[in-house]
Amino acid sequence: MSTNPNTDDFFATVATKSDSGALRGDYSHADANYVVAQNWDSYTPEQHARWRRLYERQAKLIPGRACDVFIDSLKALDVSQGIPRFDRTTEALYKATGWQLVAVPGLVPDQTFFEHLANRRFPVTVWLREEREFDYIVEPDVFHDFFGHVPLLFNPIFADHLQEYGKGGLKALKLDGLAYLARLYWYTIEFGLIQSEQGLRIYGAGILSSGGEVEYCLSSDQPRRIPFQVERIMRTQYKIDSYQETYFVIRDFEQLFNDTEPDFTPFYERLKTQEALPADTLLAGETNLPPNR
Repeated sequence: MSTNPNTDDFFATVATKSDSGALRGDYSHADANYVVAQNWDSYTPEQHARWRRLYERQAKLIPGRACDVFIDSLKALDVSQGIPRFDRTTEALYKATGWQLVAVPGLVPDQTFFEHLANRRFPVTVWLREEREFDYIVEPDVFHDFFGHVPLLFNPIFADHLQEYGKGGLKALKLDGLAYLARLYWYTIEFGLIQSEQGLRIYGAGILSSGGEVEYCLSSDQPRRIPFQVERIMRTQYKIDSYQETYFVIRDFEQLFNDTEPDFTPFYERLKTQEALPADTLLAGETNLPPNR
């Protein structure tokens, strides 16, 4: 059984995260930090084959669409042939940026998530989607977490940004600012775009692990693509059940780090007095960047 005394409290809030009122993972052996053993030997040949197919699909989509540092790091990881061993990746990752991977059953409480990030630990879900979920999953699985997130942790600037985000999350919990910080995470770490000399590129994990949004976010005329601005993002709602109606574009990872470094307390206070903006909003005077052609 779990040694975590807060598990019952966490599951009491699960209805806000899952329509079924339950989470996919097995939390019975999670420790106080919601960490479990990966149990790599328990993955079946069918699961490794499904990983290979998922990897192959995304590997064909990302050239010319993902940012260069993601592509280079993914190649160096060499995890195309099956579900990776977290301990082996951690060895290389720790040497590169001081980060570690920790195995978790699935979604974890906000405070636990932020504590992991603040201590340069990235939680990676251990279960893999079923065949019927090949194109769409309700909760993040090992493919989303590893393929989408881990490569960029080898970039020192992005790795430092994610740690600062974790520290900011712990502070936001005390300032009633979590909803605003969640929007920032969504529009950057999960669905962010970055400028390059060759045009717009993707760095958001939610897009990079998606079969359809990789093309849509860069080439479709439908979504808005707005230059990055922290407080604007924190005010903007987002969609969890469709492609994004708006993407925010950073110039480089230095901008992402520098613009999110200041204390967010004044932002939270101002935002509490303003109405949230619908996901498809374009404010007067804002630039709507054109798609790649």
